[in-house]
Amino acid sequence: IDTSHGISLQNGAVPGEQGKQEKSVKRGNWGNQIEFVLTSVGYAVGLGNVWRFPYLCYRNGGGAFMFPYFIMLVFCGIPLFFMELSFGQFASQGCLGVWRVSPMFKGVGYGMMVVSTYIGIYYNVVICIAFYYFFVSMTRVLPWTYCSNPWNTPDCVGVLDGNLSSRAALNLTQLLNTTQKRTSPSEEYWRRYVLNLSDDIGNLGEVRLPLLGCLGVSWVVVFLCLIKGVKSSGKVVYFTATFPYVVLTILFVRGITLEGALTGIMYYLTPQWDKILNAKVWGDAASQIFYSLGCAWGGLITMASYNKFNNNCYRDSIIISITNCATSVYAGFVIFSILGFMANHLGVDVSKVADHGPGLAFVAYPEALTLLPISPLWSILFFFMLILLGLGTQFCLLETLVTAIVDEVGNEWIIRKKTFVTLGVAVAGFLLGVPLTTQAGIYWLLLMDNYAASFSLVVISCIMCVTIMYIYGHRNYFKDIEMMLGFPPPLFFQICWRFISPAIIFFILVFTVIQYRPISYNEYVYPTWAISIGFLMALSSVICIPIYAIYKVCRSEGDTLLERLKNATKASKDWGPALPEHRSGRYAPAFSPSTESHLEVQPLQPEKGQSEAAAASPVQGSNGSAHSQDSRL
Repeated sequence: IDTSHGISLQNGAVPGEQGKQEKSVKRGNWGNQIEFVLTSVGYAVGLGNVWRFPYLCYRNGGGAFMFPYFIMLVFCGIPLFFMELSFGQFASQGCLGVWRVSPMFKGVGYGMMVVSTYIGIYYNVVICIAFYYFFVSMTRVLPWTYCSNPWNTPDCVGVLDGNLSSRAALNLTQLLNTTQKRTSPSEEYWRRYVLNLSDDIGNLGEVRLPLLGCLGVSWVVVFLCLIKGVKSSGKVVYFTATFPYVVLTILFVRGITLEGALTGIMYYLTPQWDKILNAKVWGDAASQIFYSLGCAWGGLITMASYNKFNNNCYRDSIIISITNCATSVYAGFVIFSILGFMANHLGVDVSKVADHGPGLAFVAYPEALTLLPISPLWSILFFFMLILLGLGTQFCLLETLVTAIVDEVGNEWIIRKKTFVTLGVAVAGFLLGVPLTTQAGIYWLLLMDNYAASFSLVVISCIMCVTIMYIYGHRNYFKDIEMMLGFPPPLFFQICWRFISPAIIFFILVFTVIQYRPISYNEYVYPTWAISIGFLMALSSVICIPIYAIYKVCRSEGDTLLERLKNATKASKDWGPALPEHRSGRYAPAFSPSTESHLEVQPLQPEKGQSEAAAASPVQGSNGSAHSQDSRL
C-alpha cells in the first residue's frame, strides 16, 4: 500500500508530466475541474428544487423541516454522492462498465439506464412547456392576464379583471361563492389552451402542435450542447449552471420588495416543531434529498468517469451536495415572497395559492407575475430560469445513456462515431416524447414522474451500496480510494457507507410503500389499468437486476452453484484504473512481460512513442512494477 500511496502523491505533485499521461486518450476528459463541478451542480439542481422543495417545506412544518432535511443530507445524501463519484472516477467507466467490480450485479447498471431513459423522455417535455411559455411571454400583455379570451369559462375571475368590481353590486354571499369556485385565467390558459386537457388518460386526442414544436426545439438544443460529448457540454454549463442563480437573485430582490412578501416567507419558514415527531416528515426529507441529488440515476457515475484519476472527488461531492440544498432553500424565498404578495392582493391565506409541481410553475407563479408592473419581463426571466435548470439535468441524462452505450461496445469505430450515437438517442427521445404532447399528455407525464423513478431508484441505490461494501468488500474499496485520492475515506463516511446510508435507504423504501396512495391529478383519479402501467414502468428497471444476475451465474464457470456464485460476484480481471500508469499496487500487471500483459497494455495508447514512455518513467520514481510497465508501454 505504501508504494502505491507514494506514487499517487508523486503523480499529484508533478502536474506537467502528469498532464501528458493523464488524459484518457479515447474517452476524453473534462477541460478542467470547474467544468465537472458546474455540470454536476447543473445535474443535481433541477426543477424539483424550485417546484417541489418549497412546497414540501411549507407542508411539513416550515423551518422545522430543515432539521430532518439537513440530517438526511449529512447521513445519506453526501455519502451516497461521494460513493457514486468515487466509483465512476476510479474505473473511468459509465454506469455499465463500473460493474466489472462485481459482474453479477451489472443489472444495476442496466436499471440505471432504464431509469435515465424514462426521466429523459418526460423531463424534456417539461422543458418544452417552459419553452412554450417563454415564447408566449414575449408580448405586451401576458395571455393569461384577463378572462376575455375565447378559451375562458364564465367561472373565470382574474386578479386584475374588472369582473370583480362589476360583480360587487351583487350581494356579498354570491361573490364569496364565486371566489370559492373561482378559476384563475392562468389555470384556464394552462388547462384549456396550452394542454387542451382531455377528460381521461386513455383519450389522447390530438397532438398539440405548439408543444410538439417546442419539444423539437428542446431536443435540438440538448443535442447541439452534447455534440462533442463532455468537451462541448463542459463549455455550455458555464452559462446554464450559473445563470439560474442570477435570475433567482433578480426575482428574489423583486419579490421581497412587494407588499405581503413577508407573510409568504413567514409561512414558508415558521417552524412547527410538533411535526418533527411525525414519520412522514422524515420520510419526505429523506426522499427529497435522495431524488434531488440524482443518486442512482447513473449520471453521477458517468460525469465522474470523465475526471482525471487523482481528482479530489471527496471535496467535490461536499461542495455539490451543499450547493444543491442551499439552492432549494433559496428558491423557497423566491417562490413564497411572490405567493405571499398574491395572497395579500386576493385577501386569502397563503395556503390557498400555494401549489407544487407543474401547477406551481405553470399556474400559480405565472398568475402572481401578472400583478407586477412589466410582467412579461419577469415571466420571460422565470421561464428562462426553468429552461436552464431543466437543461442542466437533461444534458447528464442523455450523456449517461450515450456513454453507457459507447463504453459497452467499446471499439474504435463507435468511439469515433459517438456524435451519431448521441443523435440516435436524441431522435428516439423526441419520438417517445410525442405522446406526452397530446391532450392527455400531462396525465402520462405525471404517471411517469410518480412511478418510473420513485421506488426503483431506492432499490437500485440500496443494492449498489451493499454490493460495493459487502460483496466487493469495504476494505478493498477504501484501499481503492486511498490509491486514487492519497487518503482513505474519512471514518464518518466509512461508517455511513457500511451501516447508516443503507439503513436510511431501506427506511425510504419502507416509507414509500407505507405512504403509497394511487396517483390523481386535481380531481381526476387514474384508472386501474394506468396505475398498472405505472407499476410496470417501475418494475422494468428493477427487474434488470435479477434477470442479469441469473444470466451471469448460468454463464459463470464452476461445478456447484456456490462456485458459480463466487465466480460471478468476484471482480473481473479488467476492473481497476483505466490507464496502465495508474494500475499500481494490487492492480499492477505481472512482472514477466508475458504476451497477455502486452495485449493488455498496448491497445490503450498505441500512438504514444517510446520517447513519451521514457519521459514518463521518472515520474513513477523507483517503483519497479510501474517502471517496467512504462518501458514496455
